[in-house]
Amino acid sequence: MSVIITKLSTDDEIEQLLKLQHKNLARNNSPQTIESQGFVTVEHTFDLLKQMNQAEPQIVARDGEKIVGYALVMLKEFRQSIPVLEPMFAMLSEIYLSNKVLSDYHYYVMGQICIDEQYRGQGLFDQLYLGQKEQLKDRYELCITEVATRNQRSMNAHRRVGFESIHEYTAPNGETWSVVVWEIRK
Repeated sequence: MSVIITKLSTDDEIEQLLKLQHKNLARNNSPQTIESQGFVTVEHTFDLLKQMNQAEPQIVARDGEKIVGYALVMLKEFRQSIPVLEPMFAMLSEIYLSNKVLSDYHYYVMGQICIDEQYRGQGLFDQLYLGQKEQLKDRYELCITEVATRNQRSMNAHRRVGFESIHEYTAPNGETWSVVVWEIRK
């Protein structure tokens, strides 16, 4: 089968996405795996993902019936649904891009991106972002996210797609984060 980039559409696909997410959470991986393969931080619930998908369709990579990657759109309306992201959302009213505060742009947050380990290195990361850009470029100016600076695999991949690092901060738990922005109308 060949992998296609499409929209998340069924409850079964949501369940598959959650399993892929769980497998790649930092707490479920060794330091060696985290260093070489990267990790995800946030764990979503089925109900939250379903709501997010209804608000803005999520982009997934599907090989036949199997979800092998995803790129989640997190609208600011969901900012209180995931407490660990609240500091980033609050910070968007203090960070400037081109003499304009980020919160004044029409933006969405990349809620998370992940590729199944067996499918990495095949360009799916880029394809997921391009699929998301195609779907959203008429409604949003920016895609904003934050990446743990120790997650070099993710930092490098975001740079490759076109994200620019515009701010770094250290969270109370000691993790250093880079706020990155992608101008999706370019």
